[in-house]
Amino acid sequence: MGLFDRFRRSRRSGGAASPTDRSHLADWASSRIGVEAYVEPQTTVTPVTVVLVANDGEWTRRAVGGDKGARKLGEDLKIPVYDVRKTGYPQRMRDHDARQKIIRKREQGL
Repeated sequence: MGLFDRFRRSRRSGGAASPTDRSHLADWASSRIGVEAYVEPQTTVTPVTVVLVANDGEWTRRAVGGDKGARKLGEDLKIPVYDVRKTGYPQRMRDHDARQKIIRKREQGL
């Protein structure tokens, strides 16, 4: 196996999300309120991913098997799906990250 084989394979797959990722996203979405999906484009390093963002700004990210996989996930979970290139990330996500950073600093005694 070559150094970049892993990336080549993931780009070609374009099908559905892995069962583990799909299960994680479904469980995560069902245990939170007001979840929305934000589709992130493929980069040279990562495949198409989806970020699920809850009402309080908590979020999770997983690969979903392309744009079609992200749209299918949204349909299956009955949540809205947005293209992050058009909408950007929600402010509540950035606010959540800022709160978590403050909490980590306090726990470290800084």
